[in-house]
Amino acid sequence: MTTPGASPRETWPLFEVFVRANRGLSHVHAGSLHAPDAELALRNARDLYTRRGEGTSVWVVPADAITTSDPDSKGAFFESPAGKNYRHAVYYTASEGVPHL
Repeated sequence: MTTPGASPRETWPLFEVFVRANRGLSHVHAGSLHAPDAELALRNARDLYTRRGEGTSVWVVPADAITTSDPDSKGAFFESPAGKNYRHAVYYTASEGVPHL
């Protein structure tokens, strides 16, 4: 239900837009937009982010469907746990007599 006098930005959901420039490349975050539904978000994303023909594929994702890590917890979230050195290549030594290593 919309609030009388409310702008679309206040009532329409936010969508995140990802564009793939060429086949074989990854989709890259291009920006965000508000739209009443996914179909219109896709059309608006096409018009807004691929005006010059720079895209071959567009994804729109409701922003509230994206789960993110907390930037303030960067250290604890991305650090390797202590005692798991085997996860790093420097833990291993090259074997003697194996010519291709």
